[in-house]
Parts: sequence; C-alpha cells; structure tokens
Amino acid sequence: MIELRTSKLSEVAVLGAHCDDIAIGLGGTLLMLSSAHPRLRVHAFVLSGSDSRREIEERHALAALCPGAELEFTILDIPDGHAPAYWDPIKSGLEGFRRSCEPDVVFAPHRGDAHQDHRLLAELVPTVFRDHLVLGYEILKWEADTPRPTIYHPLTRTVAEEKARLLMKHYPSQTSHDWFDEEAFFGLSRLRGVQSRQVHAEAFTLDKATIRFGRN
Repeated sequence: MIELRTSKLSEVAVLGAHCDDIAIGLGGTLLMLSSAHPRLRVHAFVLSGSDSRREIEERHALAALCPGAELEFTILDIPDGHAPAYWDPIKSGLEGFRRSCEPDVVFAPHRGDAHQDHRLLAELVPTVFRDHLVLGYEILKWEADTPRPTIYHPLTRTVAEEKARLLMKHYPSQTSHDWFDEEAFFGLSRLRGVQSRQVHAEAFTLDKATIRFGRN
C-alpha cells in the first residue's frame, strides 16, 4: 500500500451526532494518536446528549480512548433523530466550535451515512472547516450504508481489541442493540485491515485534498 504521512499532530477535532459515534468511528485511531503524540489536544463536538447519562458515558469513554491527551467537550442538546429540524442551532453551534480550535485534521461522519443526524453533520462540517483536512468515519449499525473508503489507518490487534473492550465498558446504554458487541466491532476492523493489507484498520472517506510531491 502507498502511504501518505502527516507531520506531527498537535490538535484534532472529532465530531459526532450522538454520544458513541466518535468512539465507534475512530476509537482505535484516537488510542494510537494519543500514544504517538503526547499532550495531543482533542476537541470533541457532539450534537445530542447534553446533561444526560449519555454525556457521562461519552466523557468517560473519550478519556479512556485518549490517555494523556487534553480533552475539550462541546455537547449540544439536539433531540436524537431530529437534527434536520434544528439546522440553525446546529450550524451556529458548529461555527462557535470552529472558533474554539484550529485542528490539524477533522474527523466527522461520512456524507453517505443513512442516518439523517449523521448525514446532516457530515454535510455541514466542510462549510465550517473550509480549509482543513476532513476525514469521514463509518459508524457500524444495522443500515446497509457501509462506505467505500479511500483512506485506511492501520491498527494493531491489541488496539482493535482495546477499542472494542472500551466500547462495551463505557456505553452500557447501547449494549441492548443487537449490533453493539465486541465481535461486530472487531470484525469490521479486521475487514478494513484485510483491505489495506494490515492486521486491523479503521477506514475513512476523503472528499478532496491537495498533495505536495517532494524533491529527490
């Protein structure tokens, strides 16, 4: 596989529609970034769950997935499943979040996600982070909306196992869903690993980017 490499990261933004989206989509990547970049600043933005049990789960989960990182949270109270009806407050919330950080890379849901909340957030993020590298992550669920990714981030088996373990530990409110189990998360990361000639991986979509070719 041909590799693209970034320079050292100091700040990233991670955005989700619901508490657990970020952990599902890039929990392994966060574990590896936090290990590789000490004192990484992670700015998290979530549309729904403010002042609820779900917010508590989210804060504990991201703290476990970002050991040693400086975490900052913005969690709104948009009703789950009704994001399109709250376009104005979501756009305003995103604009305020954008002014609070200057990330090296932005992670958000991918544009082809079948869930209306995820899809709306995916569509709005590039209108706010206009000059940033935006990578779209996938959220495993029952809808058949699995994307055709263009970017893969390799994970070790240990990291893939730890991600799955932490998801089950920190999101007890979600374990009643028939798709929310360690086997499912581990299976997806193994599939993405096969596709990128790695053991495990997380996959992302990329709408556009520029590239600079080095000189010999």
